[in-house]
Parts: sequence; structure tokens; C-alpha cells
Amino acid sequence: MRAMRIRTIIAVILAVTICFGATTMWTADTTGRDGDTDANIIDANGSPTGTTTGAAPKKGGNKFAKIFKAPFKAISKLFGGNRDQNRLQRLNESDVAKFESAPTMRVSDNVTLETPTPSAKGSAKQHLMNGRSLLSTGRVNEAIAELSLAASMDARLSAEANGLLGLAYDQKGMRERARESYERAMHESPDDAQTLNNLGFSLYQNGNYRAAVDRLKRAARLAPTDQRILNNLALAQCRLGKYEDAYKNFARAGGELTGRLNTAAMLERLGRDEDAIRYYEAARRLQPNSEFTLRRLVDLYGRMGRTVEAEDARRALSTLSGQMAVAKS
Repeated sequence: MRAMRIRTIIAVILAVTICFGATTMWTADTTGRDGDTDANIIDANGSPTGTTTGAAPKKGGNKFAKIFKAPFKAISKLFGGNRDQNRLQRLNESDVAKFESAPTMRVSDNVTLETPTPSAKGSAKQHLMNGRSLLSTGRVNEAIAELSLAASMDARLSAEANGLLGLAYDQKGMRERARESYERAMHESPDDAQTLNNLGFSLYQNGNYRAAVDRLKRAARLAPTDQRILNNLALAQCRLGKYEDAYKNFARAGGELTGRLNTAAMLERLGRDEDAIRYYEAARRLQPNSEFTLRRLVDLYGRMGRTVEAEDARRALSTLSGQMAVAKS
């Protein structure tokens, strides 16, 4: 009984703490979402990042709903609920080898491999369409089997099928398999900007930032107005410490204000608070009445011991909040 009471108290404290923390900063949900945290931060700012064509929808859902569901998931675990239920197993290299070497092998679900009648029904085009559809609905293992079959049946579909295979392997976290598929696609279609983007972003996620910048620069030359490509390039440049180059690409993608805010967010994320302040100050000059920018400046000035600037930004924020309250009444 005493143990149950202690667990109840811990659960209440945990719920209150997490709910309170969800209101403190915009990164609270971006660090908890699937995928690359830096990309999630930029994406949350309204700047598209990541791969294109055939990728399954992100699992993040409504971000505020996800934040407030977190305490209850934690409580469920605390009381022993939901352990290992419906847990999906990762697709490993040996699984992949099985259906890549045997075109008639298919995956019936996300866990088990089965061998149906040993004959490939339908055309290569049909298998390609099936693979794209399966990938878009998150049935990645089955998509890999269909797309592998399409690529082996018709060389004319190799570029498209391998491009989609790269996306599928990326979703499974199999970066080397993804790279090989993207490069096969690029061999067939070297000037495809979207495949270059997907390869570049995959390399970025794998920590290969120089190679990522190389591929993404090529993609940007082929599609100079594509926001996703430019934002991905800027992310990789940030990881190489090329912040001014990153700012230029963020600005090309979304305008000067967005460029300043995205660069500031990345600098803050990487612990370069003084540099982040400079970009937030530039954003404030462009848009003086931005509540978000003022809040970030209040926090950063305070963290750096710049009390005069912190108080000035706090007063401006208070005035702005009062004006917004009057406007709503």
C-alpha cells in the first residue's frame, strides 16, 4: 500500500513537471519528434526540411496534443502498463538480403517475411505503383519488396524505383542501403534535383556533413527556388560552422526575417548564444513587435548576464502583451 502511494505521488509530480515544461520553449516538442532534432526545429518555424517524394507522413501529429499526452504515457509506464506491446522489430541487413536476392519474396507485415507463390504477377510499373503507395502509408517493408522487384524487372524504372528505395531504407534507419539506392538512381538520372536532395539529407542525418553540402549544393543549382533543398543545405552548413552561408540559404528559402530566425535558432541550439543574439537582434529590427523574438532575447540576455538589455526586451514584451490584450477585449 505504501509503495502504491509513493508511485502515485511520483506520477503526479511527473505529470505536473512535464506539463509545465511544455510551455517554456518551442523546442520542447521538436526534440521529442521523430527524425533529426535540428530539422524539426526549422520545420516547426515553418521552413520545410527533409526528403521529398513518397515519404510516409510524419508521426508527430498535433504537436501540442503530443506534448500533453507525454505525462500520461510516462504514468502508464510507471504503473507497469503497455510494456513491449505491439513493439515493431527493426528490419535488419539479413532481412533485406532475403528479399533483394529473391524477387518473389514479399513482406506480409512490418515484422515477418513470407514467401508467396514463386511468380511475380503484374508489370514492373504496377509493382512500382504498389511500392510508392505502400511507402506513403508507412508499410515500409512491403514497399521495399515491391520496389526491389520493379527495379529488377525494368531498367527504365530503375531511377524512380531506386530513389523510392532510398527513402524506404532511410525510414528504417539503414543509411548505407539508402545511399547505395540513391546513387543507383543518380547513375540513371544524374540531374534529378529531388534525388540529390534526398541523398544529401540522408548524408546529413548520418553525420556526413561535407558530402551532404556537396550534394545539396548541386541540387540547389538544379532547383534554385526549392525551399526544402535550400533549408537542408543551410542545416548542413550550420553543422560545418558556416553560419553566414547557412543564413543566406535560409533567407533564399524564406526571406530575410525567416533567415535570421532560423540561423539564430540553430546557433542557440549549438550553444553559440552571443551569435544567436546578433541574429535575433537583426530579426527584431526587421519586425520590432515579434513576441517570439522578444522572448528569446529576454532569455538569452539573461543567460549572458546582460541585465540592461534583458530588462529593455522584457519591458517591450510587456508593452506588446498589453497591446494584444487590449486588442482582444
